[in-house]
Amino acid sequence: MTRLSLNQITTKHWSLPEAVQGCVDAGVPAIGLWRDKVAEAGVAEAARLVRDAGLAVSTLCRGGFLTATGPEGRRAALAENLQALEEAAELGTDTLVLVAGGLPAGSRDLAGARSRVAELLAELAPHAGDFGVRLAIEPLHPMFCADRAVVSTLGQALDLAELFPVEQVGVVVDSYHVWWDPELERQIARAGERIASYQVCDWTLPLPADALLGRGHVGDGHIDFAALTAMVTQAGYTGWIEVEIFNEQVWRTAGDRTLRTMIDRHRAHVETS
Repeated sequence: MTRLSLNQITTKHWSLPEAVQGCVDAGVPAIGLWRDKVAEAGVAEAARLVRDAGLAVSTLCRGGFLTATGPEGRRAALAENLQALEEAAELGTDTLVLVAGGLPAGSRDLAGARSRVAELLAELAPHAGDFGVRLAIEPLHPMFCADRAVVSTLGQALDLAELFPVEQVGVVVDSYHVWWDPELERQIARAGERIASYQVCDWTLPLPADALLGRGHVGDGHIDFAALTAMVTQAGYTGWIEVEIFNEQVWRTAGDRTLRTMIDRHRAHVETS
């Protein structure tokens, strides 16, 4: 389990101290933090908790939401992401996950929204370099294009990332969002050292009314993790493998039980591949 990380959303109802202690008790060596949970504890206290527990911080979720229109919206998005970069640096992670953002309210201008993502990335990337934190663009499944991410494929994410130095901007390979893509093998190979994070969970059916919550434990659904992990490995990625599950049933399950399932599935479907 040397590369396994708990993304904090998987145990949503745990506080940060509970999640840190849960990782220690289960022998999970890293945690992916969420900014709302960090804010509850305070950034300095969160950094101390993780450091004293001997855990690595695989990522901080999340920055992004760069599609706002107008000078005020752009300034607010820039300020929020600069704050997120500062938090990531203080927490000791080199990766800030970036979700691009969806269409502004009432807008149908998809091309314009994507252009604004590129423009704000150009402003943020040098600051990321100053903080020593890489902006990791996460493409989301196309069904989230309108409300969460106008970047829908790994190829689109790489088109953006490749405009900047590799140490400033990379990409996230999240199994839930990219497994379906017929271009996936080629795009993962293309990504190479741009892969900043590998996140795993399974695609389960039927999808709930809120499709965001349709993720299951690895092995419960339709994704071939042996093949996907092999692609990521062959591309040269040797970093953390982060389990990120949005699922009401998983959230209602005791956190220690969730971690045991997560570890068992990692060993069965990911670590051995």
